[in-house]
Amino acid sequence: MTKIDSIIKELRMLTPYALKEVADYIGYGKHKYKIKDVPIKVSTTSLVSEKSLAKDWLRPEEEEAWKEL
Repeated sequence: MTKIDSIIKELRMLTPYALKEVADYIGYGKHKYKIKDVPIKVSTTSLVSEKSLAKDWLRPEEEEAWKEL
């Protein structure tokens, strides 16, 4: 599991209030290190399918299969 995957997994367990605090902290870090927003183009199809595909992505078998990448 990559660092990003691990962070996303943790974020999914947070309450809305905790997510707001995390977002605020990220904003602070971006300001502190002068990181500019770079738009990322994501297709509508990938956004719409993410929730349904997540059921498969989050299975232990998938974690095992992809852990070496």
